[in-house]
Amino acid sequence: MLDLSNTTVAIIGVGLMGGSMGLAAQERLGVANVIGYSRTRNTLSDALDAGAITEAAGSIDEACKEADIVFVATPVRTILDVSRQAMAASMPHCIVTDMGSTKSSLMAALTPPEEKRFIGGHPVCGSETAGVLNAREDLFAGATYFLTPAAGVEPANYELLHGFLAKTGARPTAVNPDAHDRIMALVSHLPHVLANAAMNQAGGLNLDGREALLSAGPSFRDLTRVAGSNPGVWTDIFMENRRWLAETLKEHSRETDRIAAALEAGDEKFLSEFILSAAANRNRMLEAEHLAPSDLFVVKVPVPDRPGVLSQVTVVLGNAGINIDDLSFHRISVEQGAVLSLVVSGGDTGFRAVELLHGLGYDAVSIPFTDAELG
Repeated sequence: MLDLSNTTVAIIGVGLMGGSMGLAAQERLGVANVIGYSRTRNTLSDALDAGAITEAAGSIDEACKEADIVFVATPVRTILDVSRQAMAASMPHCIVTDMGSTKSSLMAALTPPEEKRFIGGHPVCGSETAGVLNAREDLFAGATYFLTPAAGVEPANYELLHGFLAKTGARPTAVNPDAHDRIMALVSHLPHVLANAAMNQAGGLNLDGREALLSAGPSFRDLTRVAGSNPGVWTDIFMENRRWLAETLKEHSRETDRIAAALEAGDEKFLSEFILSAAANRNRMLEAEHLAPSDLFVVKVPVPDRPGVLSQVTVVLGNAGINIDDLSFHRISVEQGAVLSLVVSGGDTGFRAVELLHGLGYDAVSIPFTDAELG
């Protein structure tokens, strides 16, 4: 297992997400040096008071100059510029990653040298509260943490970041940037649009002197929990992902039109099946796997030592819902290539992973975790 306690971490943007990463790094990985930078002194002062960082920097350059990993937790429209400044200010071995919820335009803008060091990231977690004073060391525990490695990513960098995030309790999962943005448009960005729309619709309804909002019950409160979230942050997210969010809204509109038509027609069968289908899908979402060590497998994959291999393998498995709990990349030689070792979890995941990789032309094998060594 990787010993990351001597890693120096820099966090640019020490709010809820950045602050939680600082706390997790210290409390779960034993990291001694967490350097933070934010635009306001009050935020840095709060971060120090909360223990989210061990040192406050006066600039991005100062924060990054000694860092081994830089987490950029700034608004999505600033991430590319801030990340480039971080790469310019840091040492050549330093990994730079972000925590934003849009990925396509960011990853497409990278140059080949930047692809080696920058790995897109997005933890799928959060809170209705914001700011570093609400940061928690367990925020990432059990959460999917999407990674979007570029074709040119340096395997050692991906291995280190994957191991770091896994130790925070997160479940790192590789995904194609465009697929990421399409998924987030549906499961993250659409709920914010609907919550705001429902709140504004209710806020504009007054019947016989009675405001609809004054009659709101728990279901409406649950539905609109995220309404009114930071307008600057969410306007940026909506605009950065406007292509897929607009398409998702059109799909949603078509679905609600079907429901409206069923209501007008008095189609009880449709409505009942609609609700039952939603219940089944929600149950699938809420199912949690509790895996014993015997449910873990090591998938050994001989691969050529060339750009694009790591991202191809990890994204294919991630898209198939196969979680990689740990990984290592062992170079043999330019001629003989390398061996990629992946720890995957679940009863049939080893078999499914091997099938998928055989389909890509890789001679992969699956070994029970108890019979294998990672590396």
